[in-house]
Amino acid sequence: MLKSERKGESVTELLEVQKLSKVYPNGTRALSEVSFSVTPGEFAVIVGRSGAGKSTLMRCINRLAESTSGEVLLEGGSVTGLSNNDLRRARKKMGFVFQQFNLVKRISALQNVLCGRMVDMPVLTSCFRRFSKQERQVALECLERVGLGDKAAQRADTLSGGQQQRVAIARALAQRPSMILADEPVASLDPESAKVVMDTLRSLANEEGYAVLCNLHQVNLADRYADRILGIREGELVLDGKKGDLGSAEIESVYGAEAQEALR
Repeated sequence: MLKSERKGESVTELLEVQKLSKVYPNGTRALSEVSFSVTPGEFAVIVGRSGAGKSTLMRCINRLAESTSGEVLLEGGSVTGLSNNDLRRARKKMGFVFQQFNLVKRISALQNVLCGRMVDMPVLTSCFRRFSKQERQVALECLERVGLGDKAAQRADTLSGGQQQRVAIARALAQRPSMILADEPVASLDPESAKVVMDTLRSLANEEGYAVLCNLHQVNLADRYADRILGIREGELVLDGKKGDLGSAEIESVYGAEAQEALR
């Protein structure tokens, strides 16, 4: 029931980023004509130094930030020029997982996941959080998918960091998206919790057909989990390789003098 409806289709590119640039009013160039694509079932990881433009790129893709030029295509349709309801529908297809979870701490895990269903609800209904039995069942299935079905009634602020991040993934799944965007999802987690979260994201791509685009600081995690690795340096795409292609020269092209530290 939770599987991507696109699994098994002969779709070559689900997400296309075409010459995307972002220049701030003070002249700072955060992105410079970045181009790449992601296919259904692919787990693509973006690596780079802090401030390289990884998060800016992610936010420009779903238009939490506006690009200066270039275009983003999702399922063949442009996201760049959309507004109001059309943009809302496009964002529904891109489940977003934030670094700091962005959960409502005082409500339960189930209620947080139900927030992901609001994208399909009338505005007035969503304001009062009136969820049907069917909506609750969808949310429960999403929690079970990330291994937290037994935590449904537990307040979010009583869960561990890794559990909270998995609730955030379940909330994204509740949107019934075509792809998952994860912005530094394990940056604040211990290694064991990070492994569980990364295992969850990889299984969504490799087993259920979701396209997953994930930002990471840790090169070792990228090399372990990604089908494809994209490297950003000073706003430019300097690396686009497959799993196992990440050697010292490729790492240095992304991190420069910090190459060895990035391997730790």
